[in-house]
Amino acid sequence: MSGNLHVRNLDDELIARLKRRAARHGRSTEAEHREILRQALAHEEEPSFDKLAAELRKLTKRRKQTPSEVLLREGREER
Repeated sequence: MSGNLHVRNLDDELIARLKRRAARHGRSTEAEHREILRQALAHEEEPSFDKLAAELRKLTKRRKQTPSEVLLREGREER
């Protein structure tokens, strides 16, 4: 799947540095931008479902939890 990404409001010095880097690597500025993003995200691991679920439980452990059967019953009674 391909998509487009537009980056706005970059300062002129950053753009100039990107263009110089692209020239050093023999790529277009756009290709260099893609490569920088690819490298930056290449080693980032996607968290597993279990890890995300554990984080959510940790964030919500002090909140009052309503059992699902109560929510289902309330939903049926509203109909």
